[in-house]
Amino acid sequence: MAKHIFQITFYEDKNYKGRCFECNNDSSDMHTYFSRCNSAKVEGGFWVIYEKPNYMGYQYVLTPGEYPDYQRWLGFNDTIGSCRMIKNVGNSWRMKVWERANFEGQSMDVADNMPAFHERWHSRDVHSCRVFEGAWIFYEHPNYRGRQYLLERGEYRRYTEWGGVQANVGSIRRVTEF
Repeated sequence: MAKHIFQITFYEDKNYKGRCFECNNDSSDMHTYFSRCNSAKVEGGFWVIYEKPNYMGYQYVLTPGEYPDYQRWLGFNDTIGSCRMIKNVGNSWRMKVWERANFEGQSMDVADNMPAFHERWHSRDVHSCRVFEGAWIFYEHPNYRGRQYLLERGEYRRYTEWGGVQANVGSIRRVTEF
């Protein structure tokens, strides 16, 4: 039986140059290992990296592959403060979104990627969500652009609980190999 490898390697410079840091577990503060991150290789597993320590700030979801510069993971800058493995990646995805906090108001079941959320939902605002299966990414803009917010199995009574700064959702994607 093959052993699953969960590893991400961060590099200070673009194209996998400069000092590097290999990570195979959650890390709440990466500033002691490097001052900037301009490229990364995900050798196994699915990861969410955060701009700030303690899993705060901008979020970026990385799937297995190579990222020769931070813009490849849609990064806004070269700052990485923490990272963690995504544990709810599977082969089925199901969630429900609501227009108001605390699972109130109109709702919609979601099971597939939605590059233009507003085409199927009466507004772009989502104030609460329940993830039943899989892991999902909410994007600020259509076509998987802008800020990213990872949602794993569980309940989110308010958009601030998934790290949102506003309730606006432009697109939704399942966490799987893109």
